[in-house]
Amino acid sequence: MKDPIRVAVTGAAGNIGYALIFRLASGAVFGPDQPVILHLVEVPPVLPALDGVEMELDDCAFPTLAGVVKASSDRLEEGFAGCNLVLCVGSIPRKDGMERGDLIRVNGPIFTNTGKAINSAAAKDVRVLVVGNPCNTNCLIAMSHAPDVPRDRWYAMTRLDQNRATTQLAQKAGRTVSDVQNVTIWGNHSATQYPDFYNAKIGGQPALDVIGDEAWLQNDFIASVQKRGAVVIKARGASSAASAANAALDSVRDIFFPTPAGQTFSAAVCSDGSYGIDEGLIAGFPLTSDSSTWSVAQDFEHNAFAQEKIAATVAELKSERDTVRDLLP
Repeated sequence: MKDPIRVAVTGAAGNIGYALIFRLASGAVFGPDQPVILHLVEVPPVLPALDGVEMELDDCAFPTLAGVVKASSDRLEEGFAGCNLVLCVGSIPRKDGMERGDLIRVNGPIFTNTGKAINSAAAKDVRVLVVGNPCNTNCLIAMSHAPDVPRDRWYAMTRLDQNRATTQLAQKAGRTVSDVQNVTIWGNHSATQYPDFYNAKIGGQPALDVIGDEAWLQNDFIASVQKRGAVVIKARGASSAASAANAALDSVRDIFFPTPAGQTFSAAVCSDGSYGIDEGLIAGFPLTSDSSTWSVAQDFEHNAFAQEKIAATVAELKSERDTVRDLLP
């Protein structure tokens, strides 16, 4: 067995956290020969429920689970101590009547403290995936308060949108999801996101050529991906949990394992200025990984339609950044 990898999960007893921690513990993500020590973090009122989660982990008897550390959110340094991966799942959800700007402001202090704790307590090789929404700007806030953690270690999740788009394309084309590659979510994880079908491939061919219906792709497809979360909430009376947890674990694999040749994955990272997106914004890009860091794929082309969509979502990211400018050092 290898040395254990320490993985912290905030909001560990919530719906998304509960849906992902057992798969982390089972070896399904890092492999059957990689021990995992889980650091489970929750707000104080939920700590009794976290005890029950630990009991269930014990009862699973996973050979790869090398230990469990529980921590309160008011003692984040204990929760993140020595962690190689931090999954920031917990955040304050949007309530009725709350504008997106209000949500950003209320989550800002949470991610300020998260960044500081990661900076002071996590392992030197830590990587951070922010799942809790609004994830791009939450990630920006946390990153800005962790000056010792390199910027290429920070990710906000767009993989759920990628997965949603992949399925939509596969179903429209009458193909399997494994036939669909290089779907990118540009910009923000919000209703302005741009699911890029022009550069996607189905069976190695351009998705547009396979589907042959550009009007559907420009309208119904994009709208269905952008609004999918709201549609799920309306249908089941709760936000996406299992699919969000699955996407978080897909993201971890994307980050920690090399990207197959000729393929890309989607995540929001700190922009290096590629494709004209303002440096320093946490924005969705097409990425490849060598298991130690990421690179932006540089061969994607954008027509006027795509450029307009990307400009709109980048404008929203800049507006969100301005909303929390007083929280950025």
